Amino acid sequence: MKKIYIACLILFATNFAIAQNSQKAKTLLDQVYTNVKSYKNIYVDFKIALHNSEAGINQETKGNVTIQGDKYLFNYLGAKQLFDGSKVYTVVPENEEVTIENKSEEENTVTPSKMLTFYKTGHTYDWDILQNVQGRKIQFVKVTPIETNTEIQSILIGIDVGTKNIYKIIETGKNSTKTTITVNSFKTDQPLSKTLFTFDESKYKNDGYYIIRN
Repeated sequence: MKKIYIACLILFATNFAIAQNSQKAKTLLDQVYTNVKSYKNIYVDFKIALHNSEAGINQETKGNVTIQGDKYLFNYLGAKQLFDGSKVYTVVPENEEVTIENKSEEENTVTPSKMLTFYKTGHTYDWDILQNVQGRKIQFVKVTPIETNTEIQSILIGIDVGTKNIYKIIETGKNSTKTTITVNSFKTDQPLSKTLFTFDESKYKNDGYYIIRN
């Protein structure tokens, strides 16, 4: 009887510790979310590394994104994507093409208020390792989808403890592909041009671009 009682105490203590760690992880994510929402605009310069040893994939590229409210300008792999609040414009200079699409609020629009909302439902949270990166304390939180039909196995979010900003995201897929996004530069509340999120269709037409409307 005594052994059963001790075993129950150990089980309770273990479950309690897991619950505490899960709540601690979610609280830190909530702090990052609140922090992101407080900025007038955000500029992020980042590096993306793609690795899959089985498929022989080992790629590294750079990009940047400027976000203000619902609007954003995203530069990656030589292409540019602009969202002006109602339409998405994707410019691919290599193909001399511009694709114009409507974007509704229900879709996955990249905005400060939605950047981290994915974790709020349908995921479990775990307190992971703490790393020292050039004097900065980076606390990792592991986010795991509850549903089994997703292609994502887990996401590690590295958060700068001092600034409550994201430093690194490591996404591991069920196909063993690991995508690592590292933030090289994170700037907030920068002076932006009034026309930064304005698309000038005539400019691209004059340059001979093919305009596709979806």
